[in-house]
Amino acid sequence: MERIEKRQYPCGEETEDLQVMEDNEKIYFSLRETETETGISASTLRYWEKMFDELNPRKDGHGNRYYTRADQEVIKRIKYIRDELKITRIEAIRKELKANEKKSDERQAALDILLRVREELCEIRKMIK
Repeated sequence: MERIEKRQYPCGEETEDLQVMEDNEKIYFSLRETETETGISASTLRYWEKMFDELNPRKDGHGNRYYTRADQEVIKRIKYIRDELKITRIEAIRKELKANEKKSDERQAALDILLRVREELCEIRKMIK
């Protein structure tokens, strides 16, 4: 279930309504649910677990796999690299995953800098008023 919430920026402006997931959102997904969500067969998912360190679902006492949203995102990235970029060698896919991870880290660092700049600009704005 989703609810609508307003967010506030550092300068006090409110954003438009944003959709926020309820706290009771499902955290773990079975192998079958992940298979349906990602379009990747169970046997391929089990194989990818062995080939990619980034993909490491939890297992219960019976050996059943439980994937998180983050696991499903990794699966979707691997699928994208394989199907859309046409990279099929495991080593090449690993390299591409690492490159994507580095880009994500750089993007997050840039966002952090932009937030600090925004806060500083808000402070300057308050001093001018």
